[in-house]
Amino acid sequence: MGLAQRKVATTAAKLAHVSSQHLRALPPKHTLVPGKAANAAPPTVFDAQSWASAQPPPRSTLAAFAHRVGLANVVPSTDVIQQACTHPSFIQLFTRQHPDQPLPATNASLATLGNSLLGLFATEFVNSSYPHLPTRVMKAAVSAHVGPTTCANLARELGVTPILRWQRLPTTTAHSAVLHADALASVPRALTALVYQYRSLRSARRFAERFFFSREVDLRGMIKFRDPKQTLLETVAKYGRERPISRLLKETGRYSNSPVFVVGIFSGADQLGEGFGSSLKMAEYRAAEDSLLRLYLTRQPPHLVQLPTSTFPDAKGSILDLDGPEGAYSPVSLGDSEVLYGSAGRAGIRVPGARSQEGAAAEDDLEDYI
Repeated sequence: MGLAQRKVATTAAKLAHVSSQHLRALPPKHTLVPGKAANAAPPTVFDAQSWASAQPPPRSTLAAFAHRVGLANVVPSTDVIQQACTHPSFIQLFTRQHPDQPLPATNASLATLGNSLLGLFATEFVNSSYPHLPTRVMKAAVSAHVGPTTCANLARELGVTPILRWQRLPTTTAHSAVLHADALASVPRALTALVYQYRSLRSARRFAERFFFSREVDLRGMIKFRDPKQTLLETVAKYGRERPISRLLKETGRYSNSPVFVVGIFSGADQLGEGFGSSLKMAEYRAAEDSLLRLYLTRQPPHLVQLPTSTFPDAKGSILDLDGPEGAYSPVSLGDSEVLYGSAGRAGIRVPGARSQEGAAAEDDLEDYI
């Protein structure tokens, strides 16, 4: 075995998706250098890494992956799984290694369809579970559930890395750069589209619930307030409740180096929130923030959450061609949108609404009520 054969064999052995059956055909015919002639062109350098990356994964690996994700009885063959794991960037590498062979099928259209389905499922799930969530936070929650980073992490957990076929591409005027995370993120989207294509919309939603919505997402860290006290004042006025009043509940060490104050915010007899801090302003700030978080993070009980896509018949095929009984659906009550009391957030200028003009003479600082 020559140097080229040993190099290719060593490189292919390191790649888990290259079967040993390819090693018997080494070296490839197009890499053989003919006898030297007087006017012969210089031979091209054989890239063993690129050749090994262009080889298809074994069917046994694809079948094992299909059983692992629960799609063995959904897709008709392993060729569909191979298509779902082939990124469009792989075409350039395949053409360079196999110029005479037909181009392989990629997951470009499947990833586009799966991305739309995941966005639909995530939007209705977040909106139905948290009816009072602000718009920007809802968008961030949807991205946290089915965004590119989540899809890439899910692909790694499913074991897509050994069977993924892709190529790193730089940024050009026609397209952006293709990184490994981008190629990985396309696989879960393509798998979702396969479930919808070979089963139904409900099956695709159950697939998304199993792999995406079963993860806990911390929404509390996504909600930030520039001025929680002012936001709470406007929110309470919008709901027609009494003006919030801050009350000092507990304190210790007022004249020491480390005092602690506990402040509660009340609207009438109802306590909206509670916060602590080393100063009254800090405790009041945290109490107002806690009051808003309790409102915006109010979650609908899981047994009362009904999704609009549950009305489609549970049958194979496109939702536009289905004939069958529709599922029962009782729409949940829509929550009020968040209070926009300022401009775009860049100038800190209040919009002079009706309640703002009526209460312009009143002092808006809650600390005066302590």
